[in-house]
Amino acid sequence: MAWLSFVGALLAAVCFGVASVLQARGSREVPTAKGVDPRLLARLARSWPFVIGVSLDGLGFLFELAALRKLPLFLVQSAVASSLAVTAVVAARFLHERLNPREWAAVGVVCGGLAMLGVSAGREGSADPGRAFYVWLVLGLVGLALLGAGAGRWAEPARSVTLGVASGLSFGVVALAARTLPGFAPIHLLKAPSTYLLVAGGVLGFLLYATSLQRGAVAVATAALVIGETVAPAAVGTLVLGDQARPGLAWLAAVGFVLALVGALSLTRFGEVGP
Repeated sequence: MAWLSFVGALLAAVCFGVASVLQARGSREVPTAKGVDPRLLARLARSWPFVIGVSLDGLGFLFELAALRKLPLFLVQSAVASSLAVTAVVAARFLHERLNPREWAAVGVVCGGLAMLGVSAGREGSADPGRAFYVWLVLGLVGLALLGAGAGRWAEPARSVTLGVASGLSFGVVALAARTLPGFAPIHLLKAPSTYLLVAGGVLGFLLYATSLQRGAVAVATAALVIGETVAPAAVGTLVLGDQARPGLAWLAAVGFVLALVGALSLTRFGEVGP
């Protein structure tokens, strides 16, 4: 069933890639926020492109969640980062964005890196990291919220970089929390700390990234987000949760991870496409 989980990770990338186009459009249709303002989310809720984008994100998250039940975090988060390649292809096909040869090559590099990861990835590690793991995630989210509140008042490019990293790490908490869910029975979900961490991380990540899209340098913010939501969860999954590659294929997994990340970073201008 691992190949079905891998397909789920790819479908998540497709949903996220299309959603990013719609969300970027919606974030520019509402009044600009001063700093990090939670009321921005209420204004965005009245923007249909943003709402449809969030709905696609929800569908993508279900695919991602299914993938996280069977696959290591370094594979799933690399697939999520590859959503930028999806956005680039969608923009080229439907919005007539012009991709240069380097960007088409980056799309190919992302695909090649994901193929290597698909071949080399083993099964996920432990899903029960212990109570201290959740305490650290809570402290991390509090710290990210404080960092984002301060960074919203900084000058560029420090503002975009910091908000991008903070939003990426918040989405990384979402991935880690989703990975450690005990099951899908309502009674288990209500009792699990990972459920509340998942929601809190998602809301904080959306707020910080939407703020960075409104006034910041999109490519810079998106690059920071990709690094934050990919590298940190992959490291925690490997070092803390016990994710592993197939025996003898750790080198291939490492190469695939680097290629997928570098290819995604080469496409960061598609964190927002033009009108």
